[in-house]
Parts: sequence; structure tokens; C-alpha cells
Amino acid sequence: MTLQSGDSRTTRPGPVTRTRVRHVSGSGVRDRRDDLATEEPLEIRLTAGGESRTIAITMRTPGADFELAAGFLHGEGVVGTGDIAAIGYCTDEDIEPEARYNTVTVRLAAQTLPDISQLERHFMTSSACGVCGTASLDALRGRCAPLAASPDLTVSAEVLYGLPSRLREAQGVFGRTGGLHAAGLFTPDGTLVAAREDVGRHNAVDKLVGWALLDRRLPLGEHVLLVSGRSSYEIMQKALTAGVQVVCAVSAPSSLAVDLAREFGMTLVGFLRDERFNVYSGADRITT
Repeated sequence: MTLQSGDSRTTRPGPVTRTRVRHVSGSGVRDRRDDLATEEPLEIRLTAGGESRTIAITMRTPGADFELAAGFLHGEGVVGTGDIAAIGYCTDEDIEPEARYNTVTVRLAAQTLPDISQLERHFMTSSACGVCGTASLDALRGRCAPLAASPDLTVSAEVLYGLPSRLREAQGVFGRTGGLHAAGLFTPDGTLVAAREDVGRHNAVDKLVGWALLDRRLPLGEHVLLVSGRSSYEIMQKALTAGVQVVCAVSAPSSLAVDLAREFGMTLVGFLRDERFNVYSGADRITT
């Protein structure tokens, strides 16, 4: 598989954008510099056999764009391990130079594009809500089976208590901006394997899954996924397709996230903070 870096003549957007703010506090008023989390659109194009099609547009924080594209396509059942021949920023003439780092082309090893008409969702995403529209569990049943429980995969409560702080320590951009979500992949003993940041929780998970896909580490059955914020159907679907058995979030789960976890044999932990948490599904994997 080939990874193409893009046009060196064009400035690539970074994860942080500088601005000026007026800071007001009880001690006075002053003008100073501030750092913002960058939010820009990313268009994901799919190409095979000379045919090209735009699959998705998502608002994201620049960085790990190839992983984001690969992870998104994997989560939607479009690609698996070995299906991607090359990923690169688009240099087509119809793309303005300043937008070329906001367009990623994924070239498939196959000679024809897959039929995406039967996929359960319209591929238009935003940083706030993920893929627009609600996909039902019925649609997911057609391509995913319940996870086979690993008898060796158990995680202690003490390990879970320490995960949020370890993820926070890996959030370099959040430390500068205070405005990013994160997803972290851990071993059952609490060792951080990889972490990704983005303005959207689902994008951060896509970046992690894309990293694992491109590095041929899937499935992730022996790992624990932690996301900042809440756990939604989006998060659980992406974890399920990557084979993750234990998903944790620092905030609440949605009802559909709990339904998915229970039906597909996943462990779902919510409100993981301040040395406490709730287990909504798969409590047998958590030792107390």
C-alpha cells in the first residue's frame, strides 16, 4: 500500500490555529494570543479502475487524515485489511490548491468500486453528530456477528480508574486548546497503545481504527477503547467492526449504544471518572 504526502507547494493545515482574544477576569482585561482547535472539512474520495466517487465529507481536525479515511471506510463496511492500494491527498485539477490537503483519495486494490447503494446511511458527516441519519440495529446485523468472548480478556476496576488520566496525558493538542475529543487504545493492564484527537469523537475513533487497519493490527479484540465524552451508536458501531470487546467513556451512553453492546456481546462502561463507573453491558469482563 502506498501513502502519498501531497503537494509540497501547498501549505498543509495544522491541528492548531492561532487567534487573538480579549481575556476578561476579576483581575482585569488584557488582549492576548490564544490557540484554537482547527476545524476544516475533509472530503473522502474512493477510486478503482479509473472510476472515482466522493464517499463522505466530514468536519475534522487536520492530522492523521489517511487514518481517518481508512477508519471511516472500514467502519462502514467498505474496506477491510488489504483492500486499500494507496491513499493520498488529491491533486486533481478540479481541486483548488488550498483545498488539496482537505481532500483524500483512497485507491482500492479492486478494479471496480463497491456498490454502496445498499449501505444503511448517507455518507455525509459532521463533527457534532457523526453520520447523519440513524442506522438501525437491523442494518448492522447483516454484516456483523456478535463478538466471541475471549476467556483471557478481563480488566480490573483499578486499571479502568487510571485510563482517563493516561489518555489526557496523551492529548497534546487538547492541552493547548481545550477543545478536542480523544480516543485511546489500551491493553488490559492499562498500557496506552495509541491515541488520536479530533473535534469529533467519532473521527478520533476512526483515526485509531484506520491506524490499526493500515498497520494490519485488526481485529482489536485484546484491547480496551476509551473515548472522551459520551458513547453513542456511532462509537459502538466503529468499535464493533474493529473487534473491540471493551468500550469505555467518561460520560453517558445513549440507549442505542447500550442496545448494540448487549446484542453484540460487548462490554460498555460509562461515567468513567473520579474512580467510579457504571457497567451497562458485559460486566463479566470487569473484575472488581
